Amino acid sequence: MKLEELDRPPVAIFTQAATISQMDKVGAAWPDAHKDANLMAKLGTAQADMFGFECVRAGFCLTAEAERLGCRVQVDKKDAAPMIKEHPFKFDPMTGEYDDPAALMAPEEFLKGGRPAEVVKSMALMKKSHGENYAIVAGNTGPFTLAGHMVSTENMVFGMMMAPEEVAKWTAGVNPIVKAYTQALSDAGADVIQMSEPSASTDMLAPDMFEGASGMYVKDSLARVKDAYSSLHICGDTFPILDGMIETGVTALSIEEKVDPFKAAEKVAKRAALVGNVGSVRPLFQGTADEVKAAAANCAKAGFNVISSGCGIATATPDDNMKALVDTIKAYKR
Repeated sequence: MKLEELDRPPVAIFTQAATISQMDKVGAAWPDAHKDANLMAKLGTAQADMFGFECVRAGFCLTAEAERLGCRVQVDKKDAAPMIKEHPFKFDPMTGEYDDPAALMAPEEFLKGGRPAEVVKSMALMKKSHGENYAIVAGNTGPFTLAGHMVSTENMVFGMMMAPEEVAKWTAGVNPIVKAYTQALSDAGADVIQMSEPSASTDMLAPDMFEGASGMYVKDSLARVKDAYSSLHICGDTFPILDGMIETGVTALSIEEKVDPFKAAEKVAKRAALVGNVGSVRPLFQGTADEVKAAAANCAKAGFNVISSGCGIATATPDDNMKALVDTIKAYKR
């Protein structure tokens, strides 16, 4: 994360890393591990304890903040991430009906309960058990994505074209909560805050919309975190917005395999650390160990600073593929 020259890059899953195998091995499984800090910490450290990855990480989804803020979330499966089932606020660019984000709870109240409070507690637990030897990574949700959870992402995307001032109200409305949560995770012991902002992907928004929709808010809520490094994760083909991601001021960019690692490294040019970008679906979930080894070595050769999955790990990802990722990088020499 300091952009230092090392004999090899570290190998660490900065995105969601839990698998069914880990849940069974350590006796901490979803859905309970989404809700209880002790189980969360137990499962969050499994990537290091079972496979030798060089970080530990919690939580495991992008719905904890949304649930705390009033979304109805389905959290009941061992083999699938929680899902948002209902958005609590009205935002309709077609009719012009918009709720006021002032109805959201204050950041101070947000931090007192719900699953976000359990994630904060898990940071302290992992810091105590693994902090001497491993980086503690905390995952949270970006401002544009969280605003979409409140009023529906589809409405936010349409709103960027039809009512951008209303979109801005909502993203600005949730950002103090995102900022407070980011800092609370750091204060509890996280070394790195990895913020996931999938709704700001070029799959959803035109590249020239990134700064107004997300970047300007990430500058304030993530990049300014004290006593922790900051990593911004965006899904899809982020090549057109790499400059914008760097301009937020974050320490690192976490990107998917849809971006060629050599082209990404050339464009970023050491202006930020690069995290990724071994495909989480293929090769990690659906491929062979040899395919994982090839992809991992390719990322290392390209110059990525942390070798990780390109996105969240599927719960059925084979142990052999997880181990292949670790073994390849630990044997790699620049």
